Amino acid sequence: MADGGDREWARHWQYAELPGLDLLRAHYIRHAFPRHAHDGYVIAAVTGGIEEVGLPGGTVHAGPGSVVLINPEVPHSARAGVPEGWAYATLYPSRELIADVAAEIAGLRGTPGFTVDSVADPQTAHAITEIHRAAEEGDALAADTLLRTVVARILTRHAGPLPARMAKSAGASDAARARAVLQERMADPPSLEQLAAELGTGPFALLRAFRQRYGMPPHTWLTDARVRRARRLLDAGTAPAEAAAAVGFTDQPHLNRHFTRIVGVTPGAYRRERRAG
Repeated sequence: MADGGDREWARHWQYAELPGLDLLRAHYIRHAFPRHAHDGYVIAAVTGGIEEVGLPGGTVHAGPGSVVLINPEVPHSARAGVPEGWAYATLYPSRELIADVAAEIAGLRGTPGFTVDSVADPQTAHAITEIHRAAEEGDALAADTLLRTVVARILTRHAGPLPARMAKSAGASDAARARAVLQERMADPPSLEQLAAELGTGPFALLRAFRQRYGMPPHTWLTDARVRRARRLLDAGTAPAEAAAAVGFTDQPHLNRHFTRIVGVTPGAYRRERRAG
């Protein structure tokens, strides 16, 4: 796929010979990812322009040769840092895939987590693009070899124990309980006032605690969670309209809008790539 410098394009897909991995290669100009999080890890090699990544610790400006590293459940946003946008090749390895590679690395114990948000490493960035190339060409041996080499290199150089999110206060406990309620009643969630009343706290106190614990307010977290669940339904072959209803979106256009903003491709394009793979 050509990089097409003056237009946006994206391919979000899976290669059957690399289980536990999603791949995204894209060029975005106007598209901006709202604050969201992933179940697994993010390893992104910027190949053109500048990507501006909003993370809890600040904003990262990543240019060509940079590798952006994000741990599971870390809230972040992304947008172009220059008018011409940015191009990148991204790997989304599951927790299981990372743990599998980490188990073979001496000295790395427990669940690994990245210790840096971004690193200038043209060699690794190029290797990430080669993983995409090998997968697109159907070269399973090369793709798997490169993937495990890249992950091992990153874990060896830039990983330690994954930080645990600990509930250290009543507010944090309320936030966790609120999250569980929203997860369970995703299709018909309570209002913030109703949710706070159920938990025996105040709306503003709950909002503040939830934002502090999860990096986003409850309504933003719920939209992200709905999209994540919709992805799993699409992976299983559910039609977009059915997935929209199942997760609580009012209709398919509502799903389309939020899905495209968070995932970077439409639900239809996402589902087609799954079926093709």
